[in-house]
Amino acid sequence: MRRRGTQRGNSLLEAVLFLPVLMMLLWGLIEFGRISYTFYTLHKMLQTVARYTAQQPGLNFCDESDVQLTQAKTFALRGAGENAGADIITNLTADQIRIRLERVDPDTSQLGECDCSATGCDIAQGGRNPDFIVVSFTDGFAMRPNIPFFNATETFALRPLVRMPVGGN
Repeated sequence: MRRRGTQRGNSLLEAVLFLPVLMMLLWGLIEFGRISYTFYTLHKMLQTVARYTAQQPGLNFCDESDVQLTQAKTFALRGAGENAGADIITNLTADQIRIRLERVDPDTSQLGECDCSATGCDIAQGGRNPDFIVVSFTDGFAMRPNIPFFNATETFALRPLVRMPVGGN
């Protein structure tokens, strides 16, 4: 009979030792899910900006204050117009969204950045539309993992990027 009591104590001790490991694994899965969801949401925001701007005829990509560019960024951040509710992701501003223009070089068939000039992609100066629009974040979106019993002061940057062909104009 004494042997059964010892086995019961061993099982309890094993459970107590294994429970923190199990909880850390569960917390890690939750954190991984949170980071994955944030990356997916950021990617969809950039895709919204790229799709909206790539389909607008006569959009001047070289003018940062262009109303349509501002509207596209605001729509992506809030899911609606300027007077809509709160931002979808906090601590994210329209200034962090970077739009880069690319064009295929006819001589080398290489994809390269299109400059804002009369021979480049500046429509106001007589240039033509870019072939592709690339939307990303200037320095990425900083995230800090939330791990219990570990004071994480370091952040890492999520860097989604969307490249879309331009179909406007």
